[in-house]
Amino acid sequence: MENDNTQNMPFMKENLRLSMPFKIVTGILIVLGIASVAFGFMQDPGRTWANYLVNNYYFFSIAMGGVFFFVIQYISQAGWSAGFKRVPEAMMAWLPFAAVFFLLLYFGTHSIYHWSHDEAVADDKLLAHKSPFLNVPFFYIRMVFYFGLWILFARMLRKFSLKEDLETGTKWFEKSEMYSKVFVFILAITFSFAGIDWIMSIDAHWYSTLFALKNMVAAFLHGSSILILIVLLLNGKGYFPFLNKYHLHDFSRYLFMLAIVWGYFWFAQFMIIWYGNIPEETIYYSVRWEKGWQTLFFLDIIVNWAVPFFVLLPIKASRNKYVILIVIFFLIIGQYIDLYLQVMPGTTGALKFGIVEAGMFLGYAGLFALVVGFTLSKANLIPKNHPYLDESLNHHFQ
Repeated sequence: MENDNTQNMPFMKENLRLSMPFKIVTGILIVLGIASVAFGFMQDPGRTWANYLVNNYYFFSIAMGGVFFFVIQYISQAGWSAGFKRVPEAMMAWLPFAAVFFLLLYFGTHSIYHWSHDEAVADDKLLAHKSPFLNVPFFYIRMVFYFGLWILFARMLRKFSLKEDLETGTKWFEKSEMYSKVFVFILAITFSFAGIDWIMSIDAHWYSTLFALKNMVAAFLHGSSILILIVLLLNGKGYFPFLNKYHLHDFSRYLFMLAIVWGYFWFAQFMIIWYGNIPEETIYYSVRWEKGWQTLFFLDIIVNWAVPFFVLLPIKASRNKYVILIVIFFLIIGQYIDLYLQVMPGTTGALKFGIVEAGMFLGYAGLFALVVGFTLSKANLIPKNHPYLDESLNHHFQ
């Protein structure tokens, strides 16, 4: 017999049904994205491949942020978030799509990565020194390995979660907790290497020991922001009626805390390199301090750190869903600025934003929304046999 913890709550929509307008809008965005990619390849293939990487990594990192949030809740045995766990589960469903899109990057490798050209390696001692690691076959072998591990663990945790809906007891919760403890270490190591491979190696002569950590925190921060956005949008449609100001406060603390950590890594990386004044390190920032790049450079820290920090600092603001939505809007832009600054100067070197950039982003956003929505509709939104569900439904504190 099921232990239905939702029986003492007002009527709750437990099954999400995707509306026709939602399907139409996401379909239009996907078509727009495809058209933008086709247009880009006809006009400027190099610029298009660079934008392809930006958007691939953008939505991949958001999905991984959902994974980080999911496993942290199990590891910490958090009860307040139990009622919302279907959302990060749905975000995990993007990983197989991300894997396919990243593997297609093979056809644009030479447009993005300088080290992939044999003639460049032959004439450059540093690239030759790094070539046992930075070479095309090993690059994609590592990519397959990373995604294989991530998808395996994500599907395993999803399987445990769905089985928990069918059986009472703590068996599947304990399995989820145990595998989350293993997965979080795998994530920390593989995500760090993936960031170095796919983004930092664009500037193959430059290196930073903080780069991988900064991007990992960025994924957690921006993934959490999209997770919260999905919860708020669903709540506006009548789902998650138990959402209250205390849930909002806890969600906001994630954004507040992660923004501080991200800002610390951003400043530490910049300050150490600036103070050391070593040419092979400062070259990375000297490019990003030229002309229009400098504006984006400062917008990066303002949007991703200053806005969430100062806006969410007051308790009243952190419990106001409209204030949180404004912060999330800035973080959506902030993640794009951050990745644009990481990719474009070392690839095209041109500061451009037009049909290709906007259309491709909207196309990815449409597909991401459709995948997440479809996954959410395949299971009960409320994990009714979760042992901490009562705590989530009745969450409050002073």
